[in-house]
Amino acid sequence: MFFSVIIPTYNRLPILQKCLAALFSQDLISPHIYEVIVVDDGSTDDTMPWLRTQSVPYLRHSNQAHQGPATARNLGLQMAQGDTIVFIDSDLVVTAQFLQAHAQALQQAQQRLKHDRLFTYGRVIQTHNFADPTSEPYKLSDYSAAYFATGNVAISRRWLEKAGGFDPSFQQYGWEDLELGVRLQQLGLKLIKAPNAIGYHWHPPFSLDQLPHLIQQEQQRGRTGAQFYLKHPTVKVKMMVQLTIWHWSLWGLLTLNGRLNERSLLPLLRFWVDHNRPPVALAISRIFLNWYQVQSTRSAFTQLMQTGASPHD
Repeated sequence: MFFSVIIPTYNRLPILQKCLAALFSQDLISPHIYEVIVVDDGSTDDTMPWLRTQSVPYLRHSNQAHQGPATARNLGLQMAQGDTIVFIDSDLVVTAQFLQAHAQALQQAQQRLKHDRLFTYGRVIQTHNFADPTSEPYKLSDYSAAYFATGNVAISRRWLEKAGGFDPSFQQYGWEDLELGVRLQQLGLKLIKAPNAIGYHWHPPFSLDQLPHLIQQEQQRGRTGAQFYLKHPTVKVKMMVQLTIWHWSLWGLLTLNGRLNERSLLPLLRFWVDHNRPPVALAISRIFLNWYQVQSTRSAFTQLMQTGASPHD
């Protein structure tokens, strides 16, 4: 098995360095081999200058104007030489057994099912520990029910090509991997869990100055959510992107129709942050962040329909 590990990145050099250091220390058993491909999505930090200084023979890199992770992953796929593609994010730090665990899970599933119409999905553990990301234990909140998420997945190259790769029109934040997942599911691919293929997803602890960025992300997620539903107008996708009257009513009620927001709740959020409980502040923020997404999804969907867009399979 020849793994091509594809990593899109954007302004994440410090954690990208840890991500790559972990990939350069893989205990991958012969005859399996691997390469690492980093696609810089128009970073404005020192990502590309640093990558050019690296002399690791199985590391390759490229860059593009800022177009989003879908286009970046497609570029990585074009560069890839392997028969098996692994997608991770550039803020994921993996264990030394990461690729070997994916290899074993893929081979065992193929032997059991007598076909390769499948992919493996590894475990992603959330952590704020930059100094030692892999020290974080698995938590119930780390469980994911996603069918195809590119934070930690391994799949045969031919299935990606048959599905048509990522849709490059998804240039803003959100849904580009789950949209590809719908097409892979239509091809009959089976998700195989690979719990020993562990990656630690690092992100800084919640702080109040993150709120404008988080709001912007949810608004972008809403717009791409409407795009996702127009492309796949099913009940399942409609529920995923929260484009239902039930979601509108729920988050409208919980936020008092938007009156509970980052401004009105600021003293409460500051209290929890100042008392060293940023997870509590983030959990409270998730209420109005969801409201921003629901509003954005509905608004974007209405605008798309008014411009003549029509749902299609």
